[in-house]
Amino acid sequence: MNLQTATPELRSIEQAVVSRDWRLSLPTLRAKDVTLRELQLSDAPSLLAMLTTEEVSRFISPPPTTIAGFERFIEWTHRERAAGTYVCFGIVPAGYEQAVGLFQVRQLTASFETAEWGFAMGSGFWGTGLFVESARAVIAFAFDTIGSHRLEARSSVQNGRGNGALQKLGATREAVLRSSFLRNGLYHDQILWSIVASDWRGWKQDAGPVTRH
Repeated sequence: MNLQTATPELRSIEQAVVSRDWRLSLPTLRAKDVTLRELQLSDAPSLLAMLTTEEVSRFISPPPTTIAGFERFIEWTHRERAAGTYVCFGIVPAGYEQAVGLFQVRQLTASFETAEWGFAMGSGFWGTGLFVESARAVIAFAFDTIGSHRLEARSSVQNGRGNGALQKLGATREAVLRSSFLRNGLYHDQILWSIVASDWRGWKQDAGPVTRH
């Protein structure tokens, strides 16, 4: 597929990433029509409403089922960020106060050289361009601030929308992981996607369209 690189929005994302110790607190990332910030306890009701619907939750690990459960999750994300092993950004569209989704990045190897990222967002915001803008901001943060070399994502083979979104970003499809995701007592195959630091540097150099297969 063709991916036009280094748009003005992408350059503004890079400028918005604050170079500081993210273990103390996450910086706020800003892109077109969206802000990404650390989750707050006040986000719990919105996340409960957005992420527990059948169409959103069917392809992700079961989310909490109560406001209190999401509050405990949010507190856990803060502890893991402080430990330097995990970050979680809430997705806040322009005009909103609470998060309508989230991006998670967790280390798979020491020092975050290889990391896994995942995402979930309320279905009312699908197809609006919000995902791509948010994802680019998180990718910039992972490579440019955390210092990751490789980002991996796993998506159910049946999740056509999620796989299409990853392809649109320019991620490379590497493999099918057989029976790798257990959901409601059933094992599902997943697709392994990757983005490496050289991909990201190429996109930033505005060297023309990048082809990914």
